[in-house]
Parts: sequence; structure tokens; C-alpha cells
Amino acid sequence: MKYILMILMLFLSACSIKNYEKTQAKIIIIKSLKIKFADIGYLRSTDKAIELEMFIAGHAVQKIQINHLICVKEGCMSKGGFNEDYLHHSYPDDILQNILLGHEIYDGKSKSKTDSGFEQKIVNDDVDIKYRVNDKEIFFKDSKNKIIFKIKDTK
Repeated sequence: MKYILMILMLFLSACSIKNYEKTQAKIIIIKSLKIKFADIGYLRSTDKAIELEMFIAGHAVQKIQINHLICVKEGCMSKGGFNEDYLHHSYPDDILQNILLGHEIYDGKSKSKTDSGFEQKIVNDDVDIKYRVNDKEIFFKDSKNKIIFKIKDTK
């Protein structure tokens, strides 16, 4: 009986609500073929998971959860599958989480430091990316594929 109770507790804890270590209200602008959003969002994160919850007029309209998979309203998929469906197939698997957290993309390719952060410009046959991270804003624009992410502090 003791072992059944322990197994049941482990099983139920896997479905429990995550306690995110960091929660930030942000102004979020996303433009891609499948996602168009411009309003307030909450970015929550731990060492292993990220959640972006987007609101319009106080109502949650989309939630993107990232851990080993990326989950949206339509279901969960691999990071590469998400890129293929929502962004661009040539993007590295970790690009969305790196953008949301303001980390370098493409393993730091063409990275140059600025006074309050860094910039990257990546141009090849598939992409024409300008990516800028500073104290107040994260800005990602792929001109070739018409994708924009802009994440600003609400203050």
C-alpha cells in the first residue's frame, strides 16, 4: 500500500501547476504567418521551463509553454516542428526560448556588444535577421520571412 501511495503521489505531482521563479509583465508584439499579437503578456520562467501568456483586454488568448517541447492551444510539438509551423524551418531549435529570454541566437554568430546589451545581424539564403537586446527591450526582425518579436518592459 505504501508503494502504491508513493507512485500515485509521483504521478499526480507531474500534472501539478508549475511554480515559476520569475514572472514579468511585458508589452509583447509578435508578427508571423500564424501568430499576430500586440498587447500585454506575462513571461514566466524557471531554469527548465518558459511560459508566455498573452492577453487582449484582460482575457488570455494564447499561451506558449516551452520545456523539452513547445505547447500552444493546438497541442504540443518539438521545437523544430514549432519553428517549421510557426516561424521558419531553418531556425535553430532553441531560437524561441533564446528570444524570449534575451539570449544570443545562432550560437552568438555576428554578435557585437552595445552599451546596454548586444546586437546580431544574420544574413544567409534563408534569413535576414536583425536581433537587438538591451535593458529595456528585445527586438527580433527577420525581413526575409516577415517575422517580428518585440518584447518591452511595461515600466
